[in-house]
Amino acid sequence: MVRTRAALDAAMLALLQEKPLDQITVRDIARTAKVGYATFFRHYPDKEALLNDLAAHQINNLLDLVLPLLSANDSRAACVTLCAFVDEHRKLWSILLTGGAAAAMRQELLLQAKLIALDRPAVTDWPPTDLLIAWSVGGVIEILTWWLQQEDGYPSEEIARTLDNLVVSPLFVRSRNRQR
Repeated sequence: MVRTRAALDAAMLALLQEKPLDQITVRDIARTAKVGYATFFRHYPDKEALLNDLAAHQINNLLDLVLPLLSANDSRAACVTLCAFVDEHRKLWSILLTGGAAAAMRQELLLQAKLIALDRPAVTDWPPTDLLIAWSVGGVIEILTWWLQQEDGYPSEEIARTLDNLVVSPLFVRSRNRQR
C-alpha cells in the first residue's frame, strides 16, 4: 500500500512536469505509476484527491519545521527555515507552485493556516483573522512562486529576508502592539 501510494505520488509529480492538471487523466497516472487503473481508485477517489494529499504532505512537513520558530516569535528564523526547506525540495515545490497544482497548494496552505489560527488568540480585531490569513498565505505563495520561476536563482537567505520583511514581520508587529 505504501509503495503504491509512493508510485502514484511520483507519477503525479512526473506528469505535472509535463502538462497541467486538467490534461492529466487517472489512466495517465496509473500507467506512469505502473499500477492498475482500478488500483488507483482503491487509494483515491480522483486525481484531485491525490494532488490534495501530495500538497497536504508537503505543507505538513514545512509547518512541522516552521511552527516552533513562529511560536518562539523568531520570524526571521522561521522564514529562513521555510525557504531552506523549499530550496532543498526545489524541483518538487516548483512543480507544486508553478504547475498544475498551484490552486491545490494554496487551498491546503489556507486550510492549515486556519486550523493553526483556531488554536491561537486573534492578532487584531481588525482586519479579521481570516483576512490576515488569506493575505499572509497569498504573500508567501506569491513570493515563493516568483522565486521558483527565476532563472538566476536568488539565494534562499535573500528570499527569507524578503518574506520576513514583507509578510511575516508585519504580523508579529501587530501582535506585539496588541499585547501592549
